[in-house]
Amino acid sequence: MFFSAIVRKVLPSHGRTAGIDCCGETAMEDVTERRKEKRFRYHWPVWFAEDFNDVLSQGQMIDVSSAGAAFSCQADNDCPYPGQHLTARFSVPRYEADNSFAMADFTRTGSVCRVDYINDFVRRVAVQFAEPLPFKPAEQADEQADVRTRLRAVTI
Repeated sequence: MFFSAIVRKVLPSHGRTAGIDCCGETAMEDVTERRKEKRFRYHWPVWFAEDFNDVLSQGQMIDVSSAGAAFSCQADNDCPYPGQHLTARFSVPRYEADNSFAMADFTRTGSVCRVDYINDFVRRVAVQFAEPLPFKPAEQADEQADVRTRLRAVTI
């Protein structure tokens, strides 16, 4: 099957990734954290397609940052592959000062960086956005806590 040739498998006992990347090279690499921004983990629907005028596929968001997202989807013919350009529609919680939140809706185009094997039926897809989100989702709570601390110091 063509798809299985480009999917990376995570080897849990060694903390390494094996597979064929979008350049067609077989690789065994260390899995190290290189992210500049924390990821906001949540589970919410995401809709995606290579051409957003075609039939959309549904996945479930795993995490998001201002620069990209990871979501799970079915391991079928509609599952994205490394290097593919796609458009995704999704919502991200935006937290308010009173500890409430509203969902902010986004449509972003991007490029598939990686597809990880979760099991025979599900893949994890990592996408880098062409245009970043206007805020850093994982840092909202930190920013709100910092604002509350500063306000408390001023009012005391």
